[in-house]
Amino acid sequence: MNKFFNLLFYVKRTKTNSDGLAPVYLRITIDGARIEISSKRYVNPDKWNTNGQKLNGNNEDAKSINAYLKTLEHQVYDVHRDMIEKKLTITASNLKDRLLGGKTSPGKMLVPIFEEHNRQVAALIGKEYAKGTLDRYETSLKHTKAFLLWKYNVMDIDINAIDHEFIMAYDFYLRSERSCNNNSTVKYLKNFKKIILICIANGWLERDPFVKYKPKVKEVKRDFLNSEELETMACKKLISDRVSQVRDIFLFSCYTGLAYADVKKLKRTEIVTGIDGQKWVYTSRQKTDTASRIPLLAQAMELMAKYEDHPQCANDGLLLPVLSNQKMNSYLKEIADACGINKELTYHIARHTFATTVTLANGVSIESVSKMLGHTNIKTTQHYAKILDAKVSEDMGRLKQKFAAR
Repeated sequence: MNKFFNLLFYVKRTKTNSDGLAPVYLRITIDGARIEISSKRYVNPDKWNTNGQKLNGNNEDAKSINAYLKTLEHQVYDVHRDMIEKKLTITASNLKDRLLGGKTSPGKMLVPIFEEHNRQVAALIGKEYAKGTLDRYETSLKHTKAFLLWKYNVMDIDINAIDHEFIMAYDFYLRSERSCNNNSTVKYLKNFKKIILICIANGWLERDPFVKYKPKVKEVKRDFLNSEELETMACKKLISDRVSQVRDIFLFSCYTGLAYADVKKLKRTEIVTGIDGQKWVYTSRQKTDTASRIPLLAQAMELMAKYEDHPQCANDGLLLPVLSNQKMNSYLKEIADACGINKELTYHIARHTFATTVTLANGVSIESVSKMLGHTNIKTTQHYAKILDAKVSEDMGRLKQKFAAR
């Protein structure tokens, strides 16, 4: 945010009046842009000291004019310093406006805009947004406030002061001070960019500071259960009914691809007869509100039937008695140990398992998998669904047979 800043007092000889006096002007230069301000003082051009930027002489008129010019200079420096402290955009033009009592109020400030955005998201939870979305924006706002204190020692900032340097500094802060990994850093800045786009759309900000910021999300290795691990878990005798309940609900997601939030809210009425006369799940994803249509496998049907008379399901019309996500993941770690599965087992692994071991590895097309997962873009499915080596070998085996038959 450091900018070249220079002041120069000079006599404008072209405006010499009939008394032979010329006006003294102040030229302010910031990053090559110049503006001029009349001092409203006139001097004899022949007595003007160009190098000293003052009027020569010791008489009262010379002393008075020089003192006034020095006061004006201090006023300019005071305004300039105040704009720096308030993180306002500094140009020759707006410095002149503030000096002359024009646009003295600060520009649009970042934090109130961010807070208003979050209030709107909160008001639309359950309609357009999930609670998790609001949580992410609230965390992003918290990081933004902390960054402003860390970098600039301010509680807020004029949006016009947000430039490429600001974005890069924010990126560095998240990676260094907050110890965020690459993907978390990119996601927080993506949230922040939405606020910037709101400012641009409203005409509050002319330039996009993200133009030259081109980070990339790194592909994350996603674990899933292979067929042997899936079978081991399904057949394992566990220590309590509660642990078995968690295992069964996890397996239900392995056979349907439903995320935790979607299984938790899944109602009995969302199990319907599909176009093939078989039972399907007809629901919408909580995260994206997109339709998800899934034919039920026999394993999923058996798990549903097991909890048909469970009090929680019967009273609330729910399909399965799902615990909190924290408790589910805690029990899943116990289950992994009991089954000898050496993987960091979380509930979301069930969704990966459905996309790989249950569907793609058994010849289901990625287009069908994408539709069942409720994705709007097949690229999203490709992040979840890994083509297993066994499937590649099987496909290539058929190709080898074709070549051998020629």
